[in-house]
Amino acid sequence: MSLDQLILKCKKQDIKAQGQLYQLFADKLFSVSLKYSRNYSEAEDNLQDAFLQIFKKIDQYKNKGSFEGWLKRIVINIALQKYRKQTYFEIVDEQQLEEPSVEVEENDIKLDFLLKCIQQLPDRYRLVFNLYVLDGYAHKDIADLLSISVGTSKSNLARARHILKATIEDAQPKGQQSL
Repeated sequence: MSLDQLILKCKKQDIKAQGQLYQLFADKLFSVSLKYSRNYSEAEDNLQDAFLQIFKKIDQYKNKGSFEGWLKRIVINIALQKYRKQTYFEIVDEQQLEEPSVEVEENDIKLDFLLKCIQQLPDRYRLVFNLYVLDGYAHKDIADLLSISVGTSKSNLARARHILKATIEDAQPKGQQSL
């Protein structure tokens, strides 16, 4: 069955088709959810909530653009909605911004270690870092998504980078600190 046929059946609330769609995209969407979650359990919850939203709003997908992109946006929005309800973002002056440079060779850091470091960032820093660095959003878009100012977005990114840099430096053997 083609993806278009599967989507059409999901629009008709076909439970089998929904199961197939879940199986087809769950792994990819879980990795997106994990980037925006504090831990594995929270990522699972966010993914489940996202799929409920996907099946509820699948009629809104009009076969324009990437279906996978549409799904990813729902996963990200679910995570952001939860954080908007519980997190306060720190407002700072743009003049205080200073971006530390992090220069790490690819082979120096394991991906799972880096993901763990990112997940340990405070929520406001992790969300901005993921949106900007990993998903390529502009600060204006991040500000709109999180209901913060552009300056706050930039500040949160700078602080996330600073924390990550310190965490990575602390994890390296003392003789190999090349950051």
